[in-house]
Amino acid sequence: MKNSILTARSLSKSFAHNGEQVHILSGVDLDIYEGDFTVIMGASGSGKSTMLYALSGMDKATAGSVIYDGKNIVIMSEKELARLRYSDFGFIFQQMHLVSNLSLYENVVVSGYLNKKQSPAEVRERADALFKRIGIDHIKTHLPSQVSGGEQQRCAIARAVINQPKLLFADEPTGALNRKNTTEVLDLLTGLNQNGQSILMVTHDIRAAVRASRLLYLSDGNIIGELTLSPYEHSAEKSRETQVNAWLSSLEW
Repeated sequence: MKNSILTARSLSKSFAHNGEQVHILSGVDLDIYEGDFTVIMGASGSGKSTMLYALSGMDKATAGSVIYDGKNIVIMSEKELARLRYSDFGFIFQQMHLVSNLSLYENVVVSGYLNKKQSPAEVRERADALFKRIGIDHIKTHLPSQVSGGEQQRCAIARAVINQPKLLFADEPTGALNRKNTTEVLDLLTGLNQNGQSILMVTHDIRAAVRASRLLYLSDGNIIGELTLSPYEHSAEKSRETQVNAWLSSLEW
């Protein structure tokens, strides 16, 4: 039986607009399990990113709970949430948000230094290993503006995992990339997951969705479908894509 790393119960998010309450999430119950590559899909405006931000504490839920390590992050203070995000969570976004006047390497090690979970020497050792593993060791002294979008995103992934997060959140991480760079980034995320990294990703891209071990479909603020997939193998990608497309079609994707 899998261990739950994050548990949401009756999770809701709404806001006032022109005197009316607009409901984005409507009492969602969800468990995210250790070692899974969980992907949330849904039509534009279904609340995918809102759910990701509410689950990670990046945004406050209106009601309900999100339990991590026995604590409800919905009621945590901003200071507590900042500490949690530094120590236990990692984040990847569609836009890389790299610091423009720092080198790729500096962008990564600074996150490690700020966390203080590892010594500076340990941070540099881990950063060196990550840069070699993800194939950008040869450009680590370059500024973000001097490298491709795919290389920037790989750097952003290294920054997200430098502190060895328990859970990695990814919001449309391939949304701004071309096909080649998308494949490289997905290969990297798949490799991280196969080495034990728990991942929760939001995407609208079928190529990204097929990498999941578990797919969830969000519609009108609720999860209305779930699909469990076998471990990803590149040789089975076409059949996997067919399976995912059939599942999405049944949900009127």
